[in-house]
Amino acid sequence: SRTHTNEPKQWYQRRVRGIRQIIAIVFGVVWGMIKFKGIFGILIYVMLNLGIIFFYYSSYHEVDEEEYGGHGELAKEGLLTSFSLFLVFWIILYTLYMQPAATIAV
Repeated sequence: SRTHTNEPKQWYQRRVRGIRQIIAIVFGVVWGMIKFKGIFGILIYVMLNLGIIFFYYSSYHEVDEEEYGGHGELAKEGLLTSFSLFLVFWIILYTLYMQPAATIAV
């Protein structure tokens, strides 16, 4: 049985993970369509992802980050999962947009 005190914390962590996944899909699609390449695209994504989440929990929700383990815990909550989702969308769309129009099979 879950305790009532952990429920808001788990809800908030799920919310952060969900927002990160939306960010990953949006940026993956955009990066693929504008044909970003290499480490530059990855670094920009990570900085924007961390910045948006930091803004979300510090300004929008005004969360006491120490309650969740500090900035580090909130920053890495769902980061690896969203990064892999970002890479999947980026690679697929980049590959599709780099193909000549005649070779794309529908």
